[in-house]
Order: sequence, then structure tokens, then C-alpha cells
Amino acid sequence: MSGSSEVNAVETLRWREGRLELIDQRLLPSRFEYVSCTGAAEVAVAIRSMVVRGAPAIGCAAAFGVALEAQREKHGTPAQFSDAMELAFKTLAESRPTAVNLFWALERMRAVLAANEDDPQSAAAKLAEAALALFVADVQTNRAIGHAGAALVPDGARVLTHCNTGALATAGHGTALGVIRSARDQGKRISVVASETRPYLQGARLTAWELIQEKIPVTLITDNMAGHLMSLGSIDLVIVGADRIAANGDVANKIGTYTIAVLAERHGIPFYVAAPLSTIDVSVADGASIPIEERGAAEVTGYAGVRWAPEGVAVANPAFDITPAALVSALFTEKGIVERPDATRIRALFET
Repeated sequence: MSGSSEVNAVETLRWREGRLELIDQRLLPSRFEYVSCTGAAEVAVAIRSMVVRGAPAIGCAAAFGVALEAQREKHGTPAQFSDAMELAFKTLAESRPTAVNLFWALERMRAVLAANEDDPQSAAAKLAEAALALFVADVQTNRAIGHAGAALVPDGARVLTHCNTGALATAGHGTALGVIRSARDQGKRISVVASETRPYLQGARLTAWELIQEKIPVTLITDNMAGHLMSLGSIDLVIVGADRIAANGDVANKIGTYTIAVLAERHGIPFYVAAPLSTIDVSVADGASIPIEERGAAEVTGYAGVRWAPEGVAVANPAFDITPAALVSALFTEKGIVERPDATRIRALFET
């Protein structure tokens, strides 16, 4: 693959002749396969089952899910079309609760539908156009985030990242990995330390795989090694993504992010968050109001059909945690860098 920032190393989502194709991220890195979806229900299953994950990619997938359903139902009466689309929106909205990009994308698709609902065939065409526009805009947004954040990544930096925030988590380029990619494309020598990200191993399976495709040096660690490496001076900065950011700058991200932020604060290491404005939920005052998804016990008791925990053990499996804004050194957005984000600085992003 080319190292140019104008080329995506992977196509996470592909719109192909009336169907949506998604890389099945559950199979990486051992197998590379696409899952084909032809309706909203199939897209919702793909989101819920982690075929596609990452807040921006989930939002794009949901938008395409609406477009697919409109294509399926466009030959019905306006009343039938309206009922089918309402069910599609409900099904997609229920697929995952924390990533706000999902609801952001659905709101935009609903506005397009409302303007065309009396003509199902016209609505289907407009919704397909809107989904494609959201997809293209996400790539452009990620490139802008990458360009902004790269300014704070010094040459020779050793960057710790958590979970997967690259092309696999977005329409392309990535958020936190997009910053790393942009810094590399500017000629900076960057190396990455990727935490494995238990329990679903997005760092071990996905981030490590993406960086190898990009020929960016990467070292994989278990989640509980981060503090040790920081104490040795082996980490220069941390960059993570986000699934939802509250109005005061609190960040919901993959479980384990809060731990890394506390460790970074203890060791005087910058802790950066890279996310588009669509991930900021100004309707939520602070992190305490962000819903935290609780996933199934099987993700913790074993992996890929191998069980290592005893039968009968109680399991907690929150998929996300909240990092207080006070621990965030800066937020990288498509509008630039927000240092020490708080309610005033977050609000200013939407006023300019």
C-alpha cells in the first residue's frame, strides 16, 4: 500500500451497486473478508456484533443502512415507505448506545427523509446521495484532524495509542491513527506502542495490522504494561480517539482509556484525544450522563471459542469508560487544536 495520505490502506466500507460491504473486523488479522448488507436490519446486526466498529465508521454504516432500506422499500406507497423507514431508524438506533456518531448520522438522514418522504423513489435517491456525502465528509474531516494534531507530534515521537482509531474505525485515514499517519507523511519518524485493548483485542488485532500495512513501526503491549513503559521514559505522548465527548470535555472511549490518562498525568506525558465534532454531544453536560454499553460475558471469559474462566464466575464487561476533561492535554478536531478542553472551549467550536 502507498504511504500517501491521499490513499486509504483499507476500505472499511464499500458502497457497491445497491449494497454495503463491510470488512468483517471480527476475523482480522487472520482472515480478510467483506460482509454484504442489503437492508437496515443487516447493518444493525453488523454494528451490534462488531463486524464494523469505531464511532465514525458506525455513523457511516448507519447512514448507508438507511439508504439501503429506502432502496428496498421505494416501490411501496408513501405510507408503507414511511412505516418501513421508521422501523429502520429504530433498529439502527438500538444497535449500540455509546457512540454518538450513530445518532448524529441518523439525525441527518432523518432530515433528508423528511424533505422527500412523500415521494419514496426520490427519497431513496436523496438518501443514497446523503450517505455517500457523509462518507466523503468523514474522510475529509479525518484528514483535517490528522493535519491539526500532527503539529504536536515531534519528530522521533514514541506514541502510545489504545483501541483502534485508524481507517478501520472511520471512512478512511483515521482519527488518532490519522494523526500518526499525517505526522509520518510530513516526514517525521514516528513509532507506535499499541495496547492490546482487552477484552476484544482491537489493538492487537486491528491497530497492529493497520500499522503494519502502513509500514509504521509498531510494538504491541498488554494493557497493564503501559505504566511500566511510561516509568522507563519509553512513551512520549498518548493519542486516543473517542466515542462520545460531553459538553464539558469529558471523554467516553474504549475501556482502559481512563487508566492510561491517569498514568500519563502521573508521568507528565501529554494525553491527546482526536475526534470529529460529530463525536461531541453538547446535549450531555458531563461524562456521568453518557450511557456506557455493557457487553456480553463471553468477551471476558474467553476469546474465539476458547474459554479460560471458570463456569459460574460473575462478569462485568463495560465497553467504555469516562476520562475527565482535566486529564486531556488537548483535543484534535477538524477545526484545529483545543488545549485543555472545557465547556467554554467546547462551545466555541460550534460558534465559529
